[in-house]
Amino acid sequence: MPFNTNETDRLLSSTRSVKKRLDLEREVSEELLLDCIDIAEQAPTGGNQSSRRWLVIRDPKIKKEIAELYREVGGQFLKEQSERLDGTGHHNEKTIKASSYLADHLEEVPVLVLVTIYGEHDGSGRPGLFDSVIQAAWSFCLALRSRGLGSAWTTMHLGNANKIAELLDIPDGVTQIVLLPVAHTLGDEFSPVSRDSAREITWFEGWGKTTKKPTNGLPSFQDGPGLTLETDIKSTPEKLWDLISDINISSTFSNEFEGADWIDEIPQEGARFKGRNKNEKIGEWEVTCYVTSYETNKVFAWAAGDIEKPAATWEFRLIPLAGATRLRFAMSLGPGPSGLTRIIEQMPDSEKKIISNRQKDQLVNMRKTIEGIKKLAEQN
Repeated sequence: MPFNTNETDRLLSSTRSVKKRLDLEREVSEELLLDCIDIAEQAPTGGNQSSRRWLVIRDPKIKKEIAELYREVGGQFLKEQSERLDGTGHHNEKTIKASSYLADHLEEVPVLVLVTIYGEHDGSGRPGLFDSVIQAAWSFCLALRSRGLGSAWTTMHLGNANKIAELLDIPDGVTQIVLLPVAHTLGDEFSPVSRDSAREITWFEGWGKTTKKPTNGLPSFQDGPGLTLETDIKSTPEKLWDLISDINISSTFSNEFEGADWIDEIPQEGARFKGRNKNEKIGEWEVTCYVTSYETNKVFAWAAGDIEKPAATWEFRLIPLAGATRLRFAMSLGPGPSGLTRIIEQMPDSEKKIISNRQKDQLVNMRKTIEGIKKLAEQN
């Protein structure tokens, strides 16, 4: 019998990491916890071995000792970060504040569940340890959510794993994976959060290869084939913005243009610039580009050739990380005509091969671009 996908999707998309909305006063029954563990144990495990072990901790004295060891690792850091980010609107402001709150009140949470597994990771990369337990721990969180309870995925305790093992008499050869504070939630309304869409983070048939439309195998031109490359740079969004928004720096690394000039005086959405280049096959050429997005320190995107039906669209996006910035460089072919479409018209039976070869060339040039920007940003 098919599941009610609306309810399944609601559960999967609204199971949040609950930190400030845990009910610290209401007890959690042992039967409820065991029911959720039974559900979690249905998760797959390497070699079909029953190696997961669950520690349920409710004793106030033990919870207090665990909380102190937890705070010893990063409690002061969370507190300082929370105070520093308070009122700044930083993308991590709410997360850090909630994490600091949980650290301060960890011993007050009705139940702490420590998920462990027999075995120690040997660094070989072979499956059978973390890949045999993480899915079960998450299933446990889903089972809690469906019963009106919540939890938060915490691993800061691992900085004191040896002391916690001694406190709880965990034997050698057992690995602690995650500590889950468990409680009924204050209110039951939790909403999905903003994430990148699947099409932005899913590649087809090779790393970085994208399409705008569904396709099977290699794409045709009408499918909107494209590429996305990313790199993490030890720099600020502000510094990187100066590089990606400079049309001569950002384009000439990739050999897309030999040079470029602004047509409109103020760079902004709707502004135009002209790129110039030459090619052995088609000679010298130039193209007018239209800025489609211009958000300072965030996004710079443009369409080549025609604003309504561009020959290609390009985008730089800056994503703040802890101590770095992720630079995402993406492009998509079409839907408008270009030199590429003229070649396809001459050899229609080779369309997919032509596009594949074009993507290989673009991949080389785009990689030169992000590597060049990274080098400039990190050497200064």
